[in-house]
Amino acid sequence: MPQVRIIAKNFMDMVAALPAMKLDKLYENAFICEAILRSLPPLAKKYVLQMLCIEVPVTAKSMEEWVLPDGVSKHRVAIDRLIQLRIFTETVDRKRETTYTLNPIFQTNLKKLLLYGVVLPREPMPSNVTVRLPSSEDLEAFALEQWECFLLQLINSSQIERPSNISSSMMKIFQRGLLSQRDKEAPRLTESGFQFLLMDTNAQLWYIIREYISNSEERGVDSADLISCLLELSFHVTGEAYNINTLTEVQKNTIKDLADLGLVKLQQGRKDSWFIPTRLATNLSVSLTDSSSRKQGFVVVETNFRLYAYSTSKLHCEILRLFSRVEYQLPNLIVGAITKESLYSAFENGITADQIISFLQQNAHPRVAERVPSVPENVTDQIRLWETDLNRVEMTPAYHYDGFPSRDLFEGASDFARGYNALLWEDPEDSKKMSLVVKAENHVHMREYLSRQRQ
Repeated sequence: MPQVRIIAKNFMDMVAALPAMKLDKLYENAFICEAILRSLPPLAKKYVLQMLCIEVPVTAKSMEEWVLPDGVSKHRVAIDRLIQLRIFTETVDRKRETTYTLNPIFQTNLKKLLLYGVVLPREPMPSNVTVRLPSSEDLEAFALEQWECFLLQLINSSQIERPSNISSSMMKIFQRGLLSQRDKEAPRLTESGFQFLLMDTNAQLWYIIREYISNSEERGVDSADLISCLLELSFHVTGEAYNINTLTEVQKNTIKDLADLGLVKLQQGRKDSWFIPTRLATNLSVSLTDSSSRKQGFVVVETNFRLYAYSTSKLHCEILRLFSRVEYQLPNLIVGAITKESLYSAFENGITADQIISFLQQNAHPRVAERVPSVPENVTDQIRLWETDLNRVEMTPAYHYDGFPSRDLFEGASDFARGYNALLWEDPEDSKKMSLVVKAENHVHMREYLSRQRQ
């Protein structure tokens, strides 16, 4: 789903921002190399695999011949991402010829992984020691309960009883950017908080992981060690028990924090203690590629704007209240309606029409999920129309670029921005100005690209 791709991309930007020495240290772990490879754009993956057994630099001109003419913009995005992650080293010689070399540490460890197969980060504990492991159903229920408990507190922390096993300091980290509080008032959801609740579970998870990592330095934890621990955890086997004593001190503390969110379950035996990864943890590196399996839906929307949710979850009921009027709730059924007033309230809180429609489509009940469309068109059209009533003008932070020294540089910059879906406007007709406008969030990447082109 797009939300997962965007947030996972932001996570990989955090990885790319690490100093060169820390990145090389990460690449000493073959599992990290595989996780990074999964996160790359398809064309970048192709380049890495093609250069895996090449020990000499490859010229930029040679690599340009590997793609068709209509793939130039994707080629530039792929090369840019590989350079940011230090997987590629770019060199310009005296003749101004550009060459690329694969990071030798990354190359060596990825090659070993592909040649000799996967060896688990650590072996599971023997069954005679862990005699009472939870079944897959119990483990799934535990993960769901922990995650929903966190989300319920996020929706209304003044009414939902805080889970006793989550410390208030960790809750503040997990909720950073999602809640705001003034003076002695109760915490309130921010615009990002409302949008967060309508995200897919994997997108929500990556958002929390990103905040957890960005706060690590304040807790005295090296962000590179934390990233390594999280990505390595995703290669463990769901439902197997692993000895906690095989972990470093940083990893032990991380595992305890993740248990609060349902990523792992902790158990204590007579002598040993162990952790059991849930599906939330083992899906971490898989969801970098946006390949999460579809969960079973529960919502039916009718053409008269009536909404029926077949669920016993209190969380589902609270989420539906964000954009609909819940009329009554039975033990296994929530009945409500999508109204103009309920949608206006949602829009004012920062939720968009596309997010509401996407939520309804992703969570459509199996009986309507196979229909095309799964949500009636008159309903989706009306939701968008009511949004346009409030959003006559859209504001997007951006940077304006002009005064390009050559048309080639201007067109290259336009293609580069377009590859990141960041190009808002361009004026190629005016040969003197050659102006373009790019989203502010991509300004750093654009500046790096232009500086490389001017060398």
